[in-house]
Amino acid sequence: MAVGGNALTQAHQSGTIEDIVANAAGIAACLAPLVRSGWRIAVVHGNGPQVGNLAIQQDEASHLVPPQPLHELCAMTQGQLGGILVREIDRLCGAGTAVALVTHVGVERDDPAFDHPTKPIGPFFGAQEAASLAADRGWDIVEDAGRGHRRVVASPVPVDIVEIKAIRTLLDAGHVVLAAGGGGIAVSLTADGGLSAMNAVIDKDHAAAALASAIQASDLFLVTGVDAVLLDFGTPHERPVHVLSALEAQEYLAQGQFPAGSMGPKVTAALHFLRDGGRRALITSAERLAAAAAGDVGVGTRIEPAHAAVVSAT
Repeated sequence: MAVGGNALTQAHQSGTIEDIVANAAGIAACLAPLVRSGWRIAVVHGNGPQVGNLAIQQDEASHLVPPQPLHELCAMTQGQLGGILVREIDRLCGAGTAVALVTHVGVERDDPAFDHPTKPIGPFFGAQEAASLAADRGWDIVEDAGRGHRRVVASPVPVDIVEIKAIRTLLDAGHVVLAAGGGGIAVSLTADGGLSAMNAVIDKDHAAAALASAIQASDLFLVTGVDAVLLDFGTPHERPVHVLSALEAQEYLAQGQFPAGSMGPKVTAALHFLRDGGRRALITSAERLAAAAAGDVGVGTRIEPAHAAVVSAT
């Protein structure tokens, strides 16, 4: 299951600990029915707002203490958000149910993403303030889906999960595993077989798809702010779609129905998971998660291999 960093710090919130804990409690409440019904679950959470806020704190305090690089801020937010989610899940499902594992995720050192940053992090800024920050701090800034301007950083494609054996062991022992938080700490292999940390924030949906494939999960749940995927979003013809074949999803993606700044990464991650042998991918809100997982008709959006979609339609 992938849960966005925006679900833990919502757009109208400043990101206080009270905000994050309350949002984590809501996520845990939606997750608990799945745990009680016997699902074995790995959770990947995002960290875009939180890691960006932490980077600003580092910059502002640099005259007092040395600022840490972005890959270390990813490790910090993995611990922060993973710990909060563990406590909220355990509060509902019993102490020791959930485990947070700080995870390294392999990327290619020559990934083009390092030259073309696209991952938004931190708060939203007005155009003038954003331009000033870009000039003063050397940030790359983009306008983010009509909501304001944000800093963007490199977001390379995940190619492997370093701690996959430990994750499998924890899942087999019956734990809910929080892994690859914030997409994981991006690393590349060195010549001597070691790991070199890279300054990047991996997209959590893509990290979740890579993790789901690695543990041979049957299902990938992508939790977002809407109950179902919408076609022709923002137009008079806007409508939800509840079942898509992988081919249909690919065609809609090519048509630009799912922008890169919103639904695009989720649909792309779903397609990668299905291509690797997954049974189905579900995109829905946290509130509708249990119903969608149970297969309720007209709840969420289910993306399946072409043959499965044909069977379900008949």
